[in-house]
Amino acid sequence: MISTLGRYKIIAEIGQGAMGVVYKAVDPIIDRTVAIKTINLNLSRQELEEYEARFQQEIKAAGRLNHPNIVTIYDVGKTDQVAYMAMEFLEGQELKDMIASGNLPSADQVVDIIAQVADGLWFAHQQDIVHRDVKPSNIMVLRGGIAKITDFGIARLPNSAVKTMTGLILGSPRYMSPEQVIGKAIDARSDIFSLGVVLYEALTGIAPFDGDNVNAIMYATVNTTPPPPSSHNRGLPPMLDLICAKAMAKLLEDRYQTIKEFADDLREVRRQIDSVRPAAALKATTAPPSQARPAAPIIPPERMVDTATIPLTGEAAAKDDDSGKALSIAKGFDSFDATLRLAAMTDQTDDFRDYITATQKMRAYKGKIEAGSPLAAKPAPATPAPAPAPAEKAKPAPRAAATTPPPASEAASAGGASNLLAVTAIVVLAIVAVGLTLALLLK
Repeated sequence: MISTLGRYKIIAEIGQGAMGVVYKAVDPIIDRTVAIKTINLNLSRQELEEYEARFQQEIKAAGRLNHPNIVTIYDVGKTDQVAYMAMEFLEGQELKDMIASGNLPSADQVVDIIAQVADGLWFAHQQDIVHRDVKPSNIMVLRGGIAKITDFGIARLPNSAVKTMTGLILGSPRYMSPEQVIGKAIDARSDIFSLGVVLYEALTGIAPFDGDNVNAIMYATVNTTPPPPSSHNRGLPPMLDLICAKAMAKLLEDRYQTIKEFADDLREVRRQIDSVRPAAALKATTAPPSQARPAAPIIPPERMVDTATIPLTGEAAAKDDDSGKALSIAKGFDSFDATLRLAAMTDQTDDFRDYITATQKMRAYKGKIEAGSPLAAKPAPATPAPAPAPAEKAKPAPRAAATTPPPASEAASAGGASNLLAVTAIVVLAIVAVGLTLALLLK
């Protein structure tokens, strides 16, 4: 292996092409790693003229192509033994090797790669340059999924002085267009056919046109129609069958007329693939918990709260609360049970029997009454035991009051007044309780 080539310091040999060796090298002036592509000049005069002319044509073609999906040419030179071209050093993998590995890229990866190659070729076509040798070994896939097309060595420039020798086939037979095979004049639509063949093979791992020899391959290219890609790979979107068929149409008028149309259809497929894929990247993968109000529990008497202590809500709370913060109804309050408790305390259960029955029916309809409740199983007792006094500690009465009982007439009068006030209070509280109950049930 040579150690230097021009000003470039050779590091390693990285491949061999039809025209020469490809080296990895360093440009010492700017400390940049490059790939050096060479043409061996140890040829006959006729071969030397032909290959050197093709090499110069590649330099001209590549020098006009500054695009993210086309390899960049930095420099050209010549020694007594070789002509060389310094180009962008690509760290990645040829699409050919990816297909040959047996571990095919996913459909969306293939679509991305081919769409990028189509972008690069569209730029070349706008410069009136046809690649003519689009194939997997001329497509490099870099880290991060960026694809670049290489080797414009047989590209046709307008008014090219390079002549094709009789019987010489320029291009790889498996990827040549029908017009290339039969020797007709070609245009940019030839690259479309070749890229369609590459797409088919990358999706399925199978070349659409194949045979035991070059003649068999060329015959298949001109005369046979391959089965759709989905017949080999069931997971492919149906639209890819249509795209491959249109790109590989035998007749020029049936093919995509520009490679940009080809790229646009590929990106539409990519969009469809993304639209049916689960959004696994989203953080919000579960619905928020239900905000439904839980059923009001039946509160035992010992945990009952006095109706007088129920906090107000809404406008009433805003008016009565100096802090301006609205209060909410205590969670332990249940108007039905509170009413029953008040009725039992004042021996008024018979007066509220109709109210109790109606309320129980409403609660049963709403599913809020527990099975086995004493109030649901039997009518309220005629003479319930008085409820225990509140937990508040009673203040000791003065001794004089304790030793002098009130007259009987005053006691009777006070008892009657107390009963009247109790009945009045119970009626008012019952009305309030019914209203609260209906309001809670209708929410």
